[in-house]
Amino acid sequence: MRQPVFVYGTLLRGEVNHGLLAGARFLGGFRTRACYTLFLLGAYPGLIKGGRDRIAGEVYEVDSACLRRLDRLEDYPRLYDRQQIQTPYGRAWIYVYRGSLEGCPVIRGGDWRAFAAHPDSPRAAGARATRDAKTYFFGKAV
Repeated sequence: MRQPVFVYGTLLRGEVNHGLLAGARFLGGFRTRACYTLFLLGAYPGLIKGGRDRIAGEVYEVDSACLRRLDRLEDYPRLYDRQQIQTPYGRAWIYVYRGSLEGCPVIRGGDWRAFAAHPDSPRAAGARATRDAKTYFFGKAV
């Protein structure tokens, strides 16, 4: 069964974990309702409910094997929860961060790609090479 998933960080096209969406069908870009906040969690973002930002991302249609890969990456249900939101492509899964936000800065405007591309961004230069749970997936670089 294929299901839509909204992605907003390292799973976006051109980002380090996009390869995990191999075989998924790109449905289109989308911005959420203005009810979230996006945080910098090191080399990747985390979204929480609450706030006034419209989070920029992409919607993909994935099969159950791909959804399992995404769940592993996001450490669902421990580190992220999977919830549904309304998109122009129907209801889609979105990963909502559940961990600590202590010391984590807000990514103003809710756009990971714009944040990562900014020359003053702490992520722009080195974070793509950081090996952590999001960029060094199950013992191999992704």
